[in-house]
Amino acid sequence: MLQPERTKFRKQQRGKMHGLSKGGNYLNFGDFGIQALDRDWVTARQIEAVRLAVTSRIPKDAKMWMRIFPDKPISKKPLETRMGKGKGDTEQWVAVVRPGRIIVEFSGCDEKTAKYIAHIVSAKLPIKSRFVSRKLESEAAL
Repeated sequence: MLQPERTKFRKQQRGKMHGLSKGGNYLNFGDFGIQALDRDWVTARQIEAVRLAVTSRIPKDAKMWMRIFPDKPISKKPLETRMGKGKGDTEQWVAVVRPGRIIVEFSGCDEKTAKYIAHIVSAKLPIKSRFVSRKLESEAAL
């Protein structure tokens, strides 16, 4: 599973997820991508499921870029534990995804295959997402 090698602090507060993505909302590397339309935490397991779904369906010479990384620790207290005694241990790692964030980019395949991959990947994510391409971005800019 993905997780940072080191962090400055072991535990974090939950934080707020309001607003739009302040970066990472344009295609930078590939020709096609999947963009988030909702806000949620995407766990390291879900990111790994997306990575496996994309790599198993794109051609061998194609490239893929994951644009999110789980760097937020989520702690949880054990079941049937009394209140107090501090914050629980780290249970999982998540990436905070806000609307507009590009989740994954890929290139080296045709548009029909890319749309099929986007359909499969959207089933692996807990959020609504849409397919984006360089052609669609350039049309939207006009």
